[in-house]
Amino acid sequence: MTKTTASAPVLSPRALNRATLDRQLLLRRSGLSAKAAVGHLLGLQAQNVKPPYYALAARLDGFAPEELSELMADREVVRIVTMRSTIHTHTAEDCLTLRPLVQPARDRELINFRKGLQGVDLDRLAVLARELVEAEPRTMKQLREALLAEWPDADPQALAIAARCKLPLVQVTPRGLWGRSGQVALTTAEHWLGRPAGPASAGPAPAGPTPTGPASTDPAPAGPASAGPAPAGPAPAGPTPDATVLRYLAAFGPASVKDMQTWAGLTRLRDAFDRLRPRLRTFRDENGVELFDLPDASRPAEDTPAPPRFLPEFDNLLLSHADRTRVVPKEYWGRSWQGNQAYCTLLVDGFLAGVWKLTEDTLVVQPFYRLSKAQQKDVTAEGQRMLATLYPGTPYDIRFGTVVGG
Repeated sequence: MTKTTASAPVLSPRALNRATLDRQLLLRRSGLSAKAAVGHLLGLQAQNVKPPYYALAARLDGFAPEELSELMADREVVRIVTMRSTIHTHTAEDCLTLRPLVQPARDRELINFRKGLQGVDLDRLAVLARELVEAEPRTMKQLREALLAEWPDADPQALAIAARCKLPLVQVTPRGLWGRSGQVALTTAEHWLGRPAGPASAGPAPAGPTPTGPASTDPAPAGPASAGPAPAGPAPAGPTPDATVLRYLAAFGPASVKDMQTWAGLTRLRDAFDRLRPRLRTFRDENGVELFDLPDASRPAEDTPAPPRFLPEFDNLLLSHADRTRVVPKEYWGRSWQGNQAYCTLLVDGFLAGVWKLTEDTLVVQPFYRLSKAQQKDVTAEGQRMLATLYPGTPYDIRFGTVVGG
């Protein structure tokens, strides 16, 4: 611990919890538009179709799922692999700039598949794959088969993953639309959006909206509903790591260097934080780890009420810090998933407190400990609000199941 770090104010897990919930729009619902919220949050986990809708229902006042669905249909938001090699819903602008920023992580991912890619010219693969998906959107199966014709001795799965790592591939609609079904079909972000990707070294980009100061919600140029390219427009300025650090802190701070590296799946971000140090405030957690934050960012008092929230599986709130104790108590680590199966999660008093699932006619809540009557009442009210937002007019029962681990 340096002398500077030792003299920095200490933030308890509860103080970090309230600050992070505030940045994540979870202390109180925000009046931001869906597009502005997706931008402020630097994207939403979208391994499945419904999680982004649940994430916004927990965060926005007056949200309707059709709002996000229309943004996706109009190509103002897209589904693409970015942070931690997982699918996220991003604004079009962030898709074209954040994806190049995390390209080093995608290059490292390819190392895991080098055995199945022996003899494969990856640059040529990228050119061929781009031609294929820009001629028409392709499923991963179709892409594998087409690339296998060129490299018959390679591993088919590795070929498809190489294409996904080398190219910014978006999932075209109707995949991702609310109440619609559609298989995963891919084309390049540039082709889908009609704009080139911005280089990651350009910038700087704006620090993004804060919960109390939303950015403009003017729509980006929208394309037609077909799979062809959207009207061409100027390339957005790509974010430097420095600009993205500022945006990350606005959405997830206060945070350490390792926290942001965990969120982005990147390494060697220390230099960016050090360059920004004169513009930031520093704190430390109870273990002495140095934390950075925007100087004017909100850091609510520890006793600020935190209402219950129903979050989707893999919500970024639970995945974007190296030390997750600000949201996940140590005794509940690993309780929100089993094997490859992740559960939707419940927050009570700001912390992970259980899991939930929605059956055909029942919202089943499974807490990790016995909730008080007052807590059950608040959780029930929040569940009713979520159901009314996402499934208006559809009757559901709310049932508290067996206490998990109790």
